[in-house]
Amino acid sequence: MRRGALAPSSRHFGHITLSQGDITQVECEAIVNAANEGLLGGGGVDGAIHRAAGPELLEACRALPAEGGVRCPTGQARITPGFGLLAEHVIHSVGPVYVDAQRSEPLLKSAYRACLSLAHSRGIRRIAFPAISCGVYGYPAADAAKVALSTCKHEGHTLEEIRFVLFSEAMYNIWVEVADACL
Repeated sequence: MRRGALAPSSRHFGHITLSQGDITQVECEAIVNAANEGLLGGGGVDGAIHRAAGPELLEACRALPAEGGVRCPTGQARITPGFGLLAEHVIHSVGPVYVDAQRSEPLLKSAYRACLSLAHSRGIRRIAFPAISCGVYGYPAADAAKVALSTCKHEGHTLEEIRFVLFSEAMYNIWVEVADACL
């Protein structure tokens, strides 16, 4: 597969696409980083994006204003250049650590909304998301997919393409099942 191409497993739902693959290899205007509040790298997709983008990404994140070590509160988003990535920009967003649906869902919706709003304000037409909060933050994958897909369906209509790039086959299959039911 050439760099920037969709993975062989992909499904289209209007302007929303689900694909299995590596988000660091996606060629689009912006990819979303499922970041922590410090924006200084970490594990999972956050670490992969920082490694692929190169040390300039860490320096750009360090240059963002911080209060008490927090550069991006949960449910918000910040933007930096993509540096060594195929994507022009990285939109860093912090999803919630899962507690329960009542407390976590509004924060996850806010994280997706913040990314979409930032993309819109910057004239970005194509964006790629990972499964925010589904890794070490413990958000149940099917529940997170419902929140993400519903939010992007209703609030991402100004974008040409919203792509969800899901690293594992298992995560991809969960998101496709949810999309089939709600999109």
